[in-house]
Amino acid sequence: MRNFRIFTMVSLLAVVMGCWAQPSEEQQSTVCNADGTVTFRYWNKHAKNVQVDVQFAGRKPMQRDADGVWTATLGPAAPDLYPYCFVVDGVSIMDPMNPQYFPNEGFKNSLLEIKNPSAPMVSDIKNVPHGRMEYIHYYSKSLGGTNNAIVYLPPGYMRDHDKDYPVFYLISGTTDTEEVYYKVGRVNYILDNLLAEDAAQEMIVVLPYGNPSKLLVKQPEGQNMPQTRFGGNVFSQDLINDLMPYVEANYRTINDPDHRAIGGFSRGGNQALFNGLSHLDKFSYLCSYSSFTSTDIPGVYDNAKDTNSKINLFWLGVGTDDFLYGTARDYMEFLDKKGIRTVKELTTDKFGHTWMNARYFLDKTLRLLFNKKASKAAMEAGQPAPAATGKEQQFTPGVMARLFPKPIISPEYGEEGITFRFKAPEADSVKLACEMLPDLLPMERDSDGVWSVTLSGYLYETFEYCFLMDSTYVTDPQNMYILPSSGFKFSIADNPRSPFNFASMGDIPHGRVSYDLERGEAWYMSPQPEEPKMPVMIRLVPEAGGTMEDWFKIGGADAIADRLIADGKTKPCIITTSRMDFMQGRPQMPGFKVNTLQADDFPTWSQRRRALFKLLIDIGKQPDAEFPSFGNGQGFRRGGGFGRGRVNRGGRGNRRGGNFGQGG
Repeated sequence: MRNFRIFTMVSLLAVVMGCWAQPSEEQQSTVCNADGTVTFRYWNKHAKNVQVDVQFAGRKPMQRDADGVWTATLGPAAPDLYPYCFVVDGVSIMDPMNPQYFPNEGFKNSLLEIKNPSAPMVSDIKNVPHGRMEYIHYYSKSLGGTNNAIVYLPPGYMRDHDKDYPVFYLISGTTDTEEVYYKVGRVNYILDNLLAEDAAQEMIVVLPYGNPSKLLVKQPEGQNMPQTRFGGNVFSQDLINDLMPYVEANYRTINDPDHRAIGGFSRGGNQALFNGLSHLDKFSYLCSYSSFTSTDIPGVYDNAKDTNSKINLFWLGVGTDDFLYGTARDYMEFLDKKGIRTVKELTTDKFGHTWMNARYFLDKTLRLLFNKKASKAAMEAGQPAPAATGKEQQFTPGVMARLFPKPIISPEYGEEGITFRFKAPEADSVKLACEMLPDLLPMERDSDGVWSVTLSGYLYETFEYCFLMDSTYVTDPQNMYILPSSGFKFSIADNPRSPFNFASMGDIPHGRVSYDLERGEAWYMSPQPEEPKMPVMIRLVPEAGGTMEDWFKIGGADAIADRLIADGKTKPCIITTSRMDFMQGRPQMPGFKVNTLQADDFPTWSQRRRALFKLLIDIGKQPDAEFPSFGNGQGFRRGGGFGRGRVNRGGRGNRRGGNFGQGG
C-alpha cells in the first residue's frame, strides 16, 4: 500500500513539475492590483488553450509566455467575493493554488476575494467575537437515512447557558451543498460583524442540505436531477418532521413562530417560501433571495388579512439582471394583488443570479430578523412590484434544462465496482489517478466525449482520486465530495453502502464536529451516554499540505467513532486536530491521556482510517477513567465542558450545548 501511495504522489508531482512552471514564493495565482483590476496566473506548459472565467468579467482568454505561465488582467471590479475557474482545453478546473473553493454538487470553482481596506465589507473577517460552526448528522425518518446540516451558534452561546435563542433556517440554491451559505455566503462572518455592531439580534442559524435524496444509498426514481418542485418532497418533510425537532432537542431554542425564520437563495428561496407559507404556525419571518414560490398554497393567498397577521417580515429580493427576475417580479405582483404585504429589494449591479446578491440580501435581512419594531417599519415602507415591461425573461422548463443539464454520474457504485466518468471532448487522453492504484488507469472515450473506466476493486474503501486529462490534473466535476487541501483538491470516493458512511448507519446517535477557522482546529464531541463517563481524547494530525477538515471529510473520524460507540465497541471521545497548546503546563490528570495519530505516518487514507478504527477499538477495551478534578471542585461532569481550559457550569449537558473544543 505504501508503494501505491508513493507512486501516485510522485506521479502527480512529476507531472506538475513537468507541465507547470513552478511559481516562486512571491508569485500568486491571483493578484488584486491598486487600480481595482485583478491579474490571474495559471502555470501549465502543455495546455493548448486557457481561459479564465470570473463572475465580474465572464470568460476571457489568457496569454502564455515562454515559461508556460498563462496570464490575464481583468476589471476593475468592485470589492466582493467572486467565483472563478480556469478553462483548460475546454474543461473547467479549480485554481490548483487557491485553498478557497465553492462547494457544489457539480461545478468546481475557486473564490477570489477583492478587499477595500478603507471600506470593509460586512462579510469580511474582522477582529470581533466569532460564533461557532457545528456540522451535525441526524437520522431522518422522512428520508429513511442520515441527513446532515450545519449550525451556527452566536459568540455568546457557549458562555450564557441560561439563554435560549431564535432560529433562522437558511437554505442554499440548486446544486449547492449545505456548506455554501457558510463558505461562500459567509453567514457566520456577516452575523458576527452585525452582532459586534449591535445591528442584529443573537440567533442560531441552521443550514440544511436542499437536495437530501442525493444522500440516499438508492435514489428515488426521477430524483437524479436537483429537486426543483415547490413542495411535497422529501426536503419539506425532513425539514418539518426531522431537522426542526432535532435542532430544538439539541440546542437552546425558542420554539414559537415569533422566534423562527426561514429563507434561502434560488431553489432554497423557493423551498423557504413554500415551507414558511405552508407552516405559518411555525414561521413568522420569511425571506426569499432571487426566487419565488408556488401561487397555489391552500389558505394563504385568498385570506390576506389572516396571512398578514401571522407574518412579521415577508422579504423578497432579486436582481433586475437575474434570469429569474421576470418570474420573481410576477410573484411580487401576484402578492400585491392578493393584498399580502411584503418588502421588496431590487438590485442592478451584482451580476444577476449570483452570491454577490445573496450576501447583500442576507445582510439586509439579518438586521430585521427577530426585531419586531424594525420589521414592522420595513413592512410599512414596502413598495409595490415594479411594472412589467413585457421584456422580462421567464423561468421555464427550457431555461432549467439549459442551466442544469442531466448530470454525468461519477463515481457510480455498482455491484461489480466503481465507474468513473469525465466529459472532455477535446482531450487526447484521460486517465484515472487514484491513491489505491500502483499506476494511472487509462479511460475510454464514447461518441459524446465522455471518458469512463470501472475500478473492480476497493468498492468499500474511501480514497482520493482525480483525472489526468492529457497533462492536466482535474478534480472530478461531478463529485461534490472533495478533499479541502491547501493546494490541489482531490475528489473523494466513499461508497454510501460502506458501513462507515453516514448513509448506511441507520438510526443511531451522532456526535458533532465544529471548525474554528481562526485557530485552524476541528473538534468532534461524541454522543454522551446517560451515565457520565470521562471521554477519551484523541488528537489527529493532518498530513503535510492538508487542513483541519481532512481527518473528517475523508478520514471519516466522526463517522467511525459514531458507529463504534453505537455498537458498544469504544468509549465516548473527543477528537481534535488542535495542537493542544492549552494542555501545556497543566498537572497530569488521573487516567487521562491524549492519544495521537499522525496522517503522514500512513501512506493512504485507507490505512489512516484503519489505524483510527484500531485505536478506538483498543480504547474500548480499556477501563473507564475516573473524572478528574480541575482544582475548583467542578471536575468534568455532565453539563461541564472540556476545551481551552474552561469549565462550564450550565448544567444542561452536551445535549443542550455543553462546551467542548475551543469554547466559542
